[in-house]
Amino acid sequence: MYIRRTRKKYKGKDYFNYVLVESQATPKGPRQKTLCSLGSLEPAPREQWLALAQRIETALGGQLPLAPDEDLRVSAVAEQVRRRRVRTRGPRSQPPVEQRLIAIDPAQVTVEEAREAGPVHVGHQMWRELGLPQILARAGLAERACVLTEAMVLNRLIAPRSEHAMPDWIRRCALEELLQSDFSILSEAALYRNLDKLHPRREQIETALAARERTLFNLDDTLLLYDLTSTYFEGLAERNPQAQRGYSRDQRPDCKQVVVGLVLNGDGFPKAHEIFAGNRNDSTTLDEMLRALERRTGKRSGCTVVVDRGMADAENLQRIKSRGHHYLVAARQAERDRWLVEFEATDGFEQVIRRPSPRNSAQVKSQVRVKRTELGDQVYALCLSEDRQDKDRAIREKQEMRLLKDLARLATRTGKGQLKARDLINQAIGRLRERYPRVARYYRLEYDPEQAQLLWQEDSPSKARAEQLDGAYLLKTDRQDLKAEEIWRIYSLLTRVESAFRTLKSPLLERPVFHQLEHRTQTHIFLCVLAYHLLVCIEKRFLDRGIHTSWWTLRQQLTTHQLVTVVLPTTNGAALKIRQATNPESIHREIYSTLGISPEVIKPIRTWHEA
Repeated sequence: MYIRRTRKKYKGKDYFNYVLVESQATPKGPRQKTLCSLGSLEPAPREQWLALAQRIETALGGQLPLAPDEDLRVSAVAEQVRRRRVRTRGPRSQPPVEQRLIAIDPAQVTVEEAREAGPVHVGHQMWRELGLPQILARAGLAERACVLTEAMVLNRLIAPRSEHAMPDWIRRCALEELLQSDFSILSEAALYRNLDKLHPRREQIETALAARERTLFNLDDTLLLYDLTSTYFEGLAERNPQAQRGYSRDQRPDCKQVVVGLVLNGDGFPKAHEIFAGNRNDSTTLDEMLRALERRTGKRSGCTVVVDRGMADAENLQRIKSRGHHYLVAARQAERDRWLVEFEATDGFEQVIRRPSPRNSAQVKSQVRVKRTELGDQVYALCLSEDRQDKDRAIREKQEMRLLKDLARLATRTGKGQLKARDLINQAIGRLRERYPRVARYYRLEYDPEQAQLLWQEDSPSKARAEQLDGAYLLKTDRQDLKAEEIWRIYSLLTRVESAFRTLKSPLLERPVFHQLEHRTQTHIFLCVLAYHLLVCIEKRFLDRGIHTSWWTLRQQLTTHQLVTVVLPTTNGAALKIRQATNPESIHREIYSTLGISPEVIKPIRTWHEA
């Protein structure tokens, strides 16, 4: 074994490198094999090269020095040669244990660079299982853009931050090792540029991802659950034409918002999402969403579209049927009120029995009774819910109290002459009817211009009828094959969309939106939807095992599984640093086993350093 100097000429300038070389016998005679590079700086005076090579060879043989080695590079070079031999010859070529022993000073052992690894390990493995690296690459994203997209989605899944704070979070967790990418100089500008690259590819990515999930989990896409929510902005959002004021599900009418439409299948997996203007009426979005679904899944028919009463007008039902689908909807209040006699008749109702959960094998009686009836080509399910009765009564009484309070304020203004124009007064009355539609129909509201007085009178029969219908709701469908209980169970699945919206808003923190540009707002929501794909896949793995747990709980349990660097100072003055994950605890192993992923976060990385 000896040291050789090599020379390379580039653009008229000489560059030198020093390599460690070993002579080997081959069938064709002795040959020299380069073991490793020592760098471009001369390792020692030329007359000392042979002695240095001999000391390295001695270290490779496992012989420990009697005194601390003066050349701290000897142990580091020896370890580098060992790693190269393992890579080229495989793990069987490792030297015996006694030849890999080193002398450690236990008083100087430290641990540094601890990084949270458990949650990002689970997110990364699920990202790969869903085939998202390939999906993003096929969508035309470069390798760096694919890496940044994964980092941004995992941030949404684990510890949502703004693009301004996201780089610091990425550097504080184990993403750099997992993604094998350098984030040391990552800036928020790079993340904003990545949003711009993702925006035109959202539909293609969402389509491919839904197809992958259908194959991976053997999903049934014959049920389509559609609902809407709103997401509000912080700031004026003047450069976003979709940011408008409208009916706020977040109780923030003071802020501009956008409306988010989401379609899930019966298993709760997202199929498509769309972003609408904040003042868009719910019933006008269904046709656009159905067209979006056709673009993503192809022209399909025979599905059952489930929507709430806000989209259950006759035009929307006809749109659903014209595309070859069935519908199952909640009838509007006016249509339900016409069935008062049938609701009052106690005969014909049957008790709904909830299916037992995997944790509780005993059947639980629900406080819901249902009755089936047909009228023309439609099937109706009359539903009476004791739990909902209390809720309906509380909502009605609360809105009635607010309506009366606002009427009193308006009467004071008109009585004092602060509001005189009759047209403006009628507009104010109209706004109150729009704000409290549930209870305003129980009152006759009018303005007497002669007495300059606002008058209102309770419509007692209408109010009494409403009280009788507390807890009653009407479902209808064009599917003749469904029983009343089946209609109720299918409609109940619509709560999965509501649950998805709650998850998107917290813990994925979709709201509030701080982006002021339309395309970046849409991509921000898209990243939240991608994170929800990961979340629902993780929870699906547990549900398939009969374990009901949330991602939030799993995330908290995984935080204690970390990556650390163990620093082992040797007696000869060098330091061996081992980058590896802590031993997984029993709860970590259970989670990884349920998800079917390896508990090994990364393979240990050993490097030698000067102390």
